[in-house]
Amino acid sequence: MAVLLVGTVLLTGCTGGGDAADGGGGGGGGARPEITEQELVWEECESGLPGSECTVFEVPLDYEDPDGERIEIAVKRFPATGNDTIGSLMVNPGGPGGSGYDFVDHAPYTVSEAVRESFDVVGFDPRGVGRSTPLTCLDAEEIDEFLGTDYGGGEGADDLADLSPEGLAEIEAKNREFVEACEENDPDLMRNIGTADVARDMDVLRGLLGDEELTYLGASYGTHIGAQYADQFPERVRALVLDGAVDPSQDQLSISVEQATGFETALHSFVQDCLTRPDCPLGSRGSTVEEGIAVLDAFLEGAAAEPLANTTGDGREVNRARAELGVLAALYTENWWPRVREALTDAMETGDGTGLLLLGDDLYGRGDLAEYENSTAALTAVNCSDSVAPREVEAYADAAAEAAEESPMFGPMLAWGALTCAFWPEDAVAPLGELNAPGADPIMVVGTTRDSATPYAWAEALAGQLDSGFLVTRDGDGHTGYRMGDNCVDTIVDDYLLELAVPEDGMACAAHLADDAG
Repeated sequence: MAVLLVGTVLLTGCTGGGDAADGGGGGGGGARPEITEQELVWEECESGLPGSECTVFEVPLDYEDPDGERIEIAVKRFPATGNDTIGSLMVNPGGPGGSGYDFVDHAPYTVSEAVRESFDVVGFDPRGVGRSTPLTCLDAEEIDEFLGTDYGGGEGADDLADLSPEGLAEIEAKNREFVEACEENDPDLMRNIGTADVARDMDVLRGLLGDEELTYLGASYGTHIGAQYADQFPERVRALVLDGAVDPSQDQLSISVEQATGFETALHSFVQDCLTRPDCPLGSRGSTVEEGIAVLDAFLEGAAAEPLANTTGDGREVNRARAELGVLAALYTENWWPRVREALTDAMETGDGTGLLLLGDDLYGRGDLAEYENSTAALTAVNCSDSVAPREVEAYADAAAEAAEESPMFGPMLAWGALTCAFWPEDAVAPLGELNAPGADPIMVVGTTRDSATPYAWAEALAGQLDSGFLVTRDGDGHTGYRMGDNCVDTIVDDYLLELAVPEDGMACAAHLADDAG
């Protein structure tokens, strides 16, 4: 599942490229020869897809100080299955905080057989993530409390959050604690974790793999990594597929509010489908979508008043916030719709919220009931590093009220989810700007019309900003477009990756949309 996690992302405009000798330093200093001339020593991976190989390489912690501290980047590749290979296809599943390393294990499903024949599929954990040098902030118990904060919401809700002076002070304190924990654990890494540096790391890896130009498939937040790369190194672009795009022209809070519209659209699709099923707990055939959403809203209001049961034994209350996260998680992909129907049935009929709790755990990398992956820390740090955000708590209260108008169920949570960035060190925040990548070869942007996490308008915006961008549209539900059941999209992506073929109109899979419009 390619994810752009709640709290959203924003993008930075960092222009200027480096020459081939600097390993991607661009503008303000790059990697030394001992970085760009490393040898990748591949070994059999301890786990994952049989035949995959793993290694690590080093990059400067701070590209402005190339002789200073170094950090490690963990890499996995699945070698091409054919004999006539083109090179490497780098992949990233999104996040921020998603593991490109683990994403390689899903190559048989996320990349076509024809592409696997011609490319080594290569993924890496970005700096601060997973098996690379990780950033840690809160411990598992503290993250549980942080993610369990209930910001309210729902149809007709007046109390989106406690906005009294005492309530705002409590909300502010929780978010400050997150930033202070990052600062205490690794102040240098938290200041050098933005996507502009991830793109530099990717260029170092490109050179170490022996590829003169980059071929890349990035989903969700991974589209920002690709767009940043193209903007810094346009002359090194071979083919970039940016699937489920984010819009680099919006600030952190604005993109949180706009993301809420995507989840509201996805919610309507989920409820509409649910009402056609005999096991739907939101109503029966003949009920309207609005009636189904009202049932869900009443259920969540009940969880706010009296938390649901949790049979995991870990002591967490399944309050509105945790139940809401479980529903939101399922909106990333239609494949999870049966699971959330079952979880909602258990919760609404027996009061057992465990299924919803575990759905939210999957979204935030809590695979072990006693621990999280560090994806939450990486998510927050990258989001806050990549763009400016308002510094006044009142701005988030206003945004939550605005988001509630477009997305009553999820809007407040998404708007308040950006608050941590109000307290991020100002010297660690990149300036806001578009990414144009002047001089790059054609770059493909894929947008899905009812994408939950990255609204279709963002794909239109990114394709328009990139000088050589062109848009391919999937008319459907779920997050991202490639390998999601649309043969038209899959064929165009494969032809582009393999043959560098570009559709004449850039909207080759959207023709039926115009027909539907009359």
